[in-house]
Amino acid sequence: MIGPIRERRTFEALRARGIRARSGPLGGSLLAEPDDVGTRVAYAIPKRVGGAVQRNRLRRRLRAIVAELADVPGAVPAGALVVTAGPEAARRTPEELRIDVERLLSLLEERRTAGEPR
Repeated sequence: MIGPIRERRTFEALRARGIRARSGPLGGSLLAEPDDVGTRVAYAIPKRVGGAVQRNRLRRRLRAIVAELADVPGAVPAGALVVTAGPEAARRTPEELRIDVERLLSLLEERRTAGEPR
């Protein structure tokens, strides 16, 4: 089950101690703490991506991809995750965007298991 991130302290911890990675037009920060039992996700879509309609559409596409991947064991790392997107993400085909998300999540998990701080 994937839930939202709502606490300010979680966003502050992600900024300070989060593991970061990039994949194409997507970026991400993961905070995997031992007491986390599930995955919480926030999406940061800046105004340079487009108007509100374009940003919301991209957010829905990303949310759907992450929710679909959550059904695959080990595809979405547990913890707090922020996914950011650049302007190119809005122009990606569904297949390209899914590949970018899969790569991003894989990179974050690799860095988490390797113990890299950033």
